[in-house]
Amino acid sequence: MIRISGGGSRHCDGVTRRSFVQAGALGVGGLLLPDFLRIREAQAAGLGTPALRRDTAVILIWCSGGPGHMETWDPKPEAPREWRGPFGAISTNVDGIRFGELMPEQAKIADRLAVVRAVRHGTGDHTKGNHWMLTGYEGPNFNDVVLDQRAPAMGSVTAALRGPNGPGLPPYVAVPHLRGGTDNFFHYHAYVGGAYNPFIVNSDPNEKSFAVRDLVMPRGLTLDRLRNRQELLGRLDQFREANGRSVEERDGSYQRAFEMLTGPEARKAFDITAEPDALRDRYGRHTFGQSALLARRLVEAGVTFVTVNCVPWDHHGTAPQLKTEEGGKLLIPHLDRAIAALVRDLSDRGLYDRVLVVAMGEFGRTPKMNRDAGRDHWGHAFSVLFANGRMKMGQAIGATDAKGEYPKERPATPQDVLATVYHHLGIHPHTVTFENRAGRPVYLLEGGEPISELIA
Repeated sequence: MIRISGGGSRHCDGVTRRSFVQAGALGVGGLLLPDFLRIREAQAAGLGTPALRRDTAVILIWCSGGPGHMETWDPKPEAPREWRGPFGAISTNVDGIRFGELMPEQAKIADRLAVVRAVRHGTGDHTKGNHWMLTGYEGPNFNDVVLDQRAPAMGSVTAALRGPNGPGLPPYVAVPHLRGGTDNFFHYHAYVGGAYNPFIVNSDPNEKSFAVRDLVMPRGLTLDRLRNRQELLGRLDQFREANGRSVEERDGSYQRAFEMLTGPEARKAFDITAEPDALRDRYGRHTFGQSALLARRLVEAGVTFVTVNCVPWDHHGTAPQLKTEEGGKLLIPHLDRAIAALVRDLSDRGLYDRVLVVAMGEFGRTPKMNRDAGRDHWGHAFSVLFANGRMKMGQAIGATDAKGEYPKERPATPQDVLATVYHHLGIHPHTVTFENRAGRPVYLLEGGEPISELIA
């Protein structure tokens, strides 16, 4: 159940899964399509508040493992070498703001970016930090016996409250996958309903063989066979109704699921080969770049929340983890190019006001290098990047001390970060409650405020 204080109430059924015939296994990333379509239909009927249906979207660049803030958006070139690390700093097109030297493309468009430099939650635990940054709530420890997700990820919340911005598409997509890196566990619904889990692409858009599962019918399954299964479902429902039994999904959701699988919208949105080679080259012919380009295609088509999963950023220096210098040279140029191309592309296509780009990991890295030429886990101060035309760009918000260890001014919390994302989406996190597994209403966020310096 979802309640919106002051805006009436809305009842959403839990996820119902048939164990018999599922319309030819019409799954989207493990979701049963009729579940999401039925709930989306309820939203379209006018339930909820108008603010929840704004035509906005989010692309989350999720750097699993935790990128070093000293190597990216908060370099400290004047610090002693064991703190500043192997890389220097470069000027950006905004006076007084410097980025790490491996980020020249973002430096050219810093006037279209904003960096929050003093985010903190205080933990160096991947599991806890991952949960905190994705949900706004402290999560379990790495060594806990049960690593349960205690609150819904912001992508699942967006799917539940907003649905997709266009027909024939899932509201929440993860590309290329949610595997790898470290404790990448908490991108899911928790207790808001399995229909709001991400559609996970599970294929690399940089590969020539790129194909999206569930959008291509399995070998041997034809449209006629799908129609036959639709007919069988109809007959089963008639039988149940005639015998006085309750009939699940009797509202036409399976028909719309059938239309989604066989319709053009989703396949067209995921067809990255439709992009000009020159544009694909600008994003970079690597997984980061092509995933960011696919994210742009998806939000333009009508997906509301896309997570681009970039791994692995856990650079301790001890095998099998990379040293800071090795990891930086391998990953940062790709990330730099992908984000810069994405922001330029959104601007060129008139999407920069509508789409919010957020780049972050679960924490930062220790300001002081370790003896293995790496950096360990650090949750006391790290950076989060924002890009959006409706927000105040061209600024660094907050600051860390001279060695990048702790906030010096304007600290921010994970709930502040999520409140800012929800503000963009028109979601009011302090008035919406979900019932948790115990049946107790829980606010979407219990603290945090949108970062005022960003809100235009």
